[in-house]
Amino acid sequence: MPQTLIGEKNVLGGQLLACSYAPVTGYFRDGCCSIHDTQSVAHLVCVKVTAEFLEYSKRRGNDLSTPRPELRFKGLVPGDRWCLHVLRWVEAYEASMAPRVILESTHEQALKYVALDALKAHALDVH
Repeated sequence: MPQTLIGEKNVLGGQLLACSYAPVTGYFRDGCCSIHDTQSVAHLVCVKVTAEFLEYSKRRGNDLSTPRPELRFKGLVPGDRWCLHVLRWVEAYEASMAPRVILESTHEQALKYVALDALKAHALDVH
């Protein structure tokens, strides 16, 4: 069973589940799209990346596929799960390039920026 983060909620109102430990994700690199009571954290949307999304993101100036050893970042490959900045997800959504979302691992704070219906329409875990 995926690890939960006590006290933090997902967009469905349940406990926030871990997004990925391989690669390790999250603003705090704790595997979760967590905020730890820090309002400035915006890596809220747990996604499963595709080659198309990675290419789109690179063209938009957010290269997630190129390794950055100095940042201990191996680069993402299609199929990886990642805590994406909510505004990057909205940008991709508006361009019809949004990656699939794992709702149980997407932080409830994402709802300040994007409607639940939009997230559900791209969900891997609810259909």
